Amino acid sequence: MKLHKMGAQKVKIGVLVFLSWAAIVAADVDCTTVAGLLSACSTFINYGSPDPLPGSPCCDAMTSLNSVAESGNNRSSVCRCFMGLITTYNPNATAIATLPGFCGISLGFVLDPNTDCTYSR
Repeated sequence: MKLHKMGAQKVKIGVLVFLSWAAIVAADVDCTTVAGLLSACSTFINYGSPDPLPGSPCCDAMTSLNSVAESGNNRSSVCRCFMGLITTYNPNATAIATLPGFCGISLGFVLDPNTDCTYSR
């Protein structure tokens, strides 16, 4: 009986994550959305470990972020938000920049201090 209950909780969580993702995609992307998704990676960003792996909450958030970036003209906005976070959290910039690679995702732009987000589409 306990396994059945846990399975139902996982389904509920999955539905909530999907609904949250759908709401994010439907709305204009702002940096609060990007920062919120990256918060799932806060342990790695702050401490450099453990490395995020595909299927982890951090990589699931990166996958959602990639989906947000792919919708409409959001890639430039997501790029600008990432660059702002890298500037703001300069000591952790390398950790932020390596997240897509750890998760096996290409955001369509390079996370580098010299990136021009104007052309990220």
